[in-house]
Amino acid sequence: MKDRVKELTPAPVTGGLKRALVRYGEATASRRPLPDFLIIGTKRGGTTSLWNYLLRHPGVPQLFPAWNTKTSHYFEENWYRGVDWYRSHFPTERQRAAQSARYGGPVRAGEAAPLYMFHPLAPQRVHELMPQVRLIVLLRDPVERAYSHWKERRTEGHEPLDFAAALAAEPARTAGERAKLIADPNHFSEPYDWHTYRARGRYLEHLEPWLDRFDRSQLLFLPSESLYRDPAASYRRVLEFVGLPDYDPGEFRVYNDRRSAPMDPAVRAELTDYFRPHNRALSARLGMRFDWAD
Repeated sequence: MKDRVKELTPAPVTGGLKRALVRYGEATASRRPLPDFLIIGTKRGGTTSLWNYLLRHPGVPQLFPAWNTKTSHYFEENWYRGVDWYRSHFPTERQRAAQSARYGGPVRAGEAAPLYMFHPLAPQRVHELMPQVRLIVLLRDPVERAYSHWKERRTEGHEPLDFAAALAAEPARTAGERAKLIADPNHFSEPYDWHTYRARGRYLEHLEPWLDRFDRSQLLFLPSESLYRDPAASYRRVLEFVGLPDYDPGEFRVYNDRRSAPMDPAVRAELTDYFRPHNRALSARLGMRFDWAD
């Protein structure tokens, strides 16, 4: 219903209303607790599906005022807007209490932002603001993740190259972008988000700063393949991790699935070889086994 109302409302009215709601959210920021959990990755690893499953739980509120989004992008793109702006996305203490009273259980607010895991400044920023937050990490076979990432960019019109050419172009396209992000706290890099097909799959490299700052009990690592294979079981694990009672959300629809031709076998073989040592190091560091090609 909310989306239908938005479709029927003239754009200038929608824009004005959104700005007014943002100002209201910022004005009431002191009454809005910070989130209880973050889904920090990985991109194309099932974060949208998991977020939508969580939203069906009566104890998980939508973001404010953009109820149809899963993230504020605060820790990687909107850092300059300040903490009051970030708090404005989450319910007030009164709203949390009312939601809790309606269903008779605890409320846990959060967001799902796959770029958080990959952004070089996000671990420190999150830790400084929310040292007790609980972090959920979905990890997908990096070969499949890279191909899915490319398919997303391709279908959205941001990728003119075929997959093999895009992989070959990645170093030149993203050269210096990570350094720019570190040097300028307000810099946002589209190449770093859009074209890092291979780099994002070196998971341990990007998880070490999180593991260094947060107690392991605050981190839940879930193979994306487990979510795809048995979403109900993964859902229960996530609910338990964030401190919510078990709940049946009904169907487990897959969000953002993109069908396409199979990956070129030669490209698959090259990527599998490339990621093998990274996957083994990740498995050893986390003490987990992954059902990925080796």
